[in-house]
Amino acid sequence: MAFLRRPDRPRPMSTILLSAFGALCLTVPVFAWAVGGEEELIRLVRQDCGSCHGMTLKGGLGSPLTPTALRDKPVDSLAATILHGRPGTAMPAWKSILSESDALWIARKLVEGFPEER
Repeated sequence: MAFLRRPDRPRPMSTILLSAFGALCLTVPVFAWAVGGEEELIRLVRQDCGSCHGMTLKGGLGSPLTPTALRDKPVDSLAATILHGRPGTAMPAWKSILSESDALWIARKLVEGFPEER
């Protein structure tokens, strides 16, 4: 009954990444009530965006979100990416919990140099 045995090979990295992304998506509604003030937005970016873009926003699974990395990116384009995500990538849409003004504030702060949590 060799055909019933599971193959002895590691899981593909894509399965692991998709599982992590799915777990992150399940936590998004929990933060919906907290977003609104600047402190909450800073915390959201540091914790949620930092889980992919690195806790210091210098890159990880996602690209760096430093002023140097974003210097040629229009703020409106960054805000649109925050709100609508990037289809076909791990970047989720945040429009269910962030307003357009929240996304613009985050994008501006990322370009300027994102503040630390208080």
